[in-house]
Amino acid sequence: MTMHKFSFLVSDRIRLRALEPEDLDLLYSLENDPASWNMSNSTMPYSKFFLHQYLEHQQGDIFADKQLRLVIESIDKVVIGLVDLFEFQPLHQRAELGIIILKEYRKQGYAVDAINLLLDYAFNHLMLHQVYAQVGELNQDSIKLFQACGFTHESTLKQWLFTPDGFKDAFVFQKIKSI
Repeated sequence: MTMHKFSFLVSDRIRLRALEPEDLDLLYSLENDPASWNMSNSTMPYSKFFLHQYLEHQQGDIFADKQLRLVIESIDKVVIGLVDLFEFQPLHQRAELGIIILKEYRKQGYAVDAINLLLDYAFNHLMLHQVYAQVGELNQDSIKLFQACGFTHESTLKQWLFTPDGFKDAFVFQKIKSI
């Protein structure tokens, strides 16, 4: 398996790095947390075998995989969460962004740092024109996060997400590369 080093994805507090085989337990715990399922399209747990296969077969190349998942870790190598570019559309030069921060590291600015690093990479290395995110209407923390990172609320997808409390709207946030 080829692992790419993203040494330029570093700030004074965090770095974004490629997934490694040692991240299997992290993936397993995050992907199998039902609390996060209503923020994604997950509806069932993933086996360790499936996630092991995912780690083994990903090429680490957004053009081949159509997604890029990076680990967010502190400078002293403590894992903080994951950030993704997915739904990658090379022709239209866009991708969707997703992020999850481990509970003990939320509201400490790590998500803003990670998104800003990833946006710099997306706009200046992948040459994307835009990055967008879908956020459930009740997810006030994520709404504030994307606004703090310069995303604008561009549309509302009515009754887009089914939750235990019924259908909820999703907001589409977008950031277009500055020229």
